[in-house]
Amino acid sequence: MPLLSATLARVKPSPTVAMSSLAADLRAQGRDIIPLSAGEPDFDTPQNVKDAAKAAIDAGHTKYTQVDGLPELKRAICDKFRRDNGLDFAPGQISVGTGGKQMLYNALMATLDPGDEVIIPAPYWVSYPDMVLLGGGTPVTVPCGIEDGFKLTPEALEAAITPRTKWLMFNSPSNPTGAAYTRAEVEALCAVLRRHPHVWILSDDIYEHLVFGDFEFTTPAQVAPDLFDRTLTVNGVSKAYAMTGWRIGFAAGPAELIGGMRKIQSQSTSNPCSISQHAAIEALTGPQDFLAENRTLFERRRDMVVGLLNEAPGLSCPVPDGAFYVYPSIAGCLGKTSKGGATIDTDEAFATALLEETGVALVFGAAFGVSPNIRISYAAADDALRDACERIASFCAGLR
Repeated sequence: MPLLSATLARVKPSPTVAMSSLAADLRAQGRDIIPLSAGEPDFDTPQNVKDAAKAAIDAGHTKYTQVDGLPELKRAICDKFRRDNGLDFAPGQISVGTGGKQMLYNALMATLDPGDEVIIPAPYWVSYPDMVLLGGGTPVTVPCGIEDGFKLTPEALEAAITPRTKWLMFNSPSNPTGAAYTRAEVEALCAVLRRHPHVWILSDDIYEHLVFGDFEFTTPAQVAPDLFDRTLTVNGVSKAYAMTGWRIGFAAGPAELIGGMRKIQSQSTSNPCSISQHAAIEALTGPQDFLAENRTLFERRRDMVVGLLNEAPGLSCPVPDGAFYVYPSIAGCLGKTSKGGATIDTDEAFATALLEETGVALVFGAAFGVSPNIRISYAAADDALRDACERIASFCAGLR
């Protein structure tokens, strides 16, 4: 009898984590490495949030809490949805967990039966398909090419829906492309879903506060109130509030679904960290002015990175509307050989050779379901980004 389950054999480790770990190992060996593979803001957590965590420790808030979140944190989340999205939720419609990833996982575990299908637009966050597989479902990936702005069209959504479809995974702004859906584009997708009442919407809004220019963020439950009762909206404090390590995510949706997610959490992790919960209360209820300041900084970085990458031979980099990623095509580099002798026949080969020969760590597009591309996180200091882009350009210029 094998030790590991057949379900586990269907799942692969996260390529983004693997690339970040490899970059860290090379740096520990003394290599000059520029890590642009992790989706993590380089800002420190705001001081008021850190102070709230220290105060929570001093006040003795170090015990178990309610399984899926403190009542006062749930109230703060309800206020956040009302303030930012015009959505009204009751505390009983809120679940808090150890990061947005756990919220997604709990929802899929609570709802999927063998054979249930989950539509996942590609490029996608690397964890979506594997979480569906762990939940016993079948991921149905729908390629969304650069010609469509890396976004799902209503026609493609309609074609992907079957009687076994349980969820549409929706992520805007997107990891890995930074593509964001306009209100009209969200409305068009919701119009398709109205014709298929058995399909639920799982909206991952974690990059909500990172949209640029005059782009207006909207979420499906906000745009289509008639679909409110079959939408789960997931968010958290990791990206906007630079709290990735604090591990607090939350979800809002129908009470029956939230109850199922609570049951999963009660038999897995129980409550998220009590101290982090108090820090998240301060993050959501405290000053919000720094969000606009950080957004302006990210937009400037985006413009710099896109401009530099589009000067590199063989690369073509679209301008994203949000998040802190770019997803350039490397089609013009395929079929060539690097100065170090590596054959560049895939985007994975490109990323591997780039790391080995220049010290720039990024993630290859095949990990996200659409090739030949690379994902670069520009959540790094300006000097590091400029240096990395120059190294990438030099690498591309050296291909023969």
